[in-house]
Parts: sequence; structure tokens; C-alpha cells
Amino acid sequence: MEFFRMKRDIPFMSWGKYTTSVSLITFLLAVFFLYSKGLNFSVDFTGGTVMEVHTAGQADLTGMRRSLKQLGLHDANVQNFGSSHDVLIRLPLRHGVSSGALSEKVRQALWQQDASLQVRRVEFVGPQVGDELVKDGSAALLFVSLGIVIYLSLRFKWRPAVATIVANLHDVVIILGFFAFFQWEFSLSVLAAVLAILGYSVNESVVVFDRVRENFRKMRGASVSQVIDNAITRTMSRTIITHGCTQLMVTSMLFFGGEALHYFALALTIGILFGIYSSVLVASPIAMALGMTRADFLVSDRKISTLPDTP
Repeated sequence: MEFFRMKRDIPFMSWGKYTTSVSLITFLLAVFFLYSKGLNFSVDFTGGTVMEVHTAGQADLTGMRRSLKQLGLHDANVQNFGSSHDVLIRLPLRHGVSSGALSEKVRQALWQQDASLQVRRVEFVGPQVGDELVKDGSAALLFVSLGIVIYLSLRFKWRPAVATIVANLHDVVIILGFFAFFQWEFSLSVLAAVLAILGYSVNESVVVFDRVRENFRKMRGASVSQVIDNAITRTMSRTIITHGCTQLMVTSMLFFGGEALHYFALALTIGILFGIYSSVLVASPIAMALGMTRADFLVSDRKISTLPDTP
């Protein structure tokens, strides 16, 4: 299905120097903010106190957050847990205050708001657990990236594979740079969004390079830049439909999902926008700069390379 059909190819590759320069500047800024400010890790990573409470009626999350802010716990995380009557509260570490004293202080403040409130459990997450989550999260990013490299190397040859993984890692660093610059809370849900964006971005790059492979068989006398321009132009309608529908869903989570889904949806929004940009205007210019040729696509796929030439 297509919303529109372009009569002429858009010369995307003629803008390659400008788009890659913008990407390089944005990437360096993101690395700078990550180095200078760092990520604002949530209780999941830094350790703290986790409380599960139950209310007789529907839990008033806004009122709970207001009560915690009055105690000076501005960075506490409050969200529904399983049902509208169950609430999970994450409290960061407080120097000089024990976990038991902090949870009791919170319990008293919440009881003043709702006398029917019951505390189901109180757990302390130590800094060692947080360190393990940081290591496991970093390992997950590494293994996902390696898996993508292996997949692309098998599907294409090394030039398109390198270009795609550079573009995808560019998206991840940009997301992390936004969270470092604005000091948004980086939680396990945000890490899940980053991993999802890695797979989401590579899909768009594969679609473009698959069309490039088809064009190399059909456009015998065309240059590499003309082949890529035609491939991107012909996949634009599909890109708008796919990413538009995905962004509608993510936007609904961003505005109507509440605080629990806010940063998760925000990370996905940034990743989708930069994923479109990098797949079209970063991966292809990098592949061209690496000297991509017809052989990088046709020789790597025996089934396609043995098909009869199309006129």
C-alpha cells in the first residue's frame, strides 16, 4: 500500500556530507553530556527502598506523590503495580537515614492521606544489586549489537553491515545523550526502550538495503548514488505508514500513559525519530564512503544472484 508515488528520485546522497556532519556533531555532544553529567540512574540501578502498598479504593497516585514531595522525596517513583489498588513506591538511598526509618516515615505520611492503606512489603535494594544491573544492562546492549552485526554480515557484506550498526549505535548514544543532558531518570524500562530501538532501527536499514540490492539488478547503468536515491525514494511511503502508526501508539503512551510510562515512551519517541533519520541519511552515506559496490549485495545472496536479470 502506498500513500503516494514519487515521479522523480530525491537526491538524498547529494546531502550526505551535511547529514553525516550534523550526525557527527550531535553524536559528539551526546558523548560530552554523558561524560560530563552522566545518567540519572533510578533506584533500580543505584539501590534504595521498594514499598508495595494496597488501598481499599482506587489509589490516588497524584496525592501520594504530593505527600512524598512534602517529605523532600522529590525523586521517589510511584506507580500502579498489578491493579489500580496496588502501588509500588521506589525510594532512592538517603545518606544518614536507614531504610526502616525512611519506610516508616513514608508509611505515616501515606496513612494521613488514606487510613485504609496497607503496606504489603518493604524491601531494600542494595548498591551491589544496582551495580549488577548496570553490568547486566551494558552486557545486554553489547550482545544485542553483536547479534545485529552478525545478522547483517550474513545478510549483506561488511560495508552495509558496518554502516547499519554505526547508524544504530548512533541512535542509542543520542537517546542516552538526551537523558544525560536533561537528567531524566534512567530506569529499567528506559533500558528496555533502548534495546527495542536497536532492533527497530535495524529493520528500517535492512528494508532500504534490500531495495538497493534489487535496484543493483535492475538499474545496470546507474551509479551507486542513483541506486540508493531510488531505493530510499521508493520506500518512503512504506516508511511514513510504518513509523507513523508506531509513533501514534508511542505518543498515546507519552501523553496518556502516566508517569510510569512517561520516560519509556519518551525514549521510544526519540529513538524512532532518529532511527528514521539515521537509516536514511546516515547509514547509506557511510556505506558509500566505505566504497560500497554491487558485489556487496549480489554476491552475498546466492539465491538472488542466480536469478535471471530483469530487463
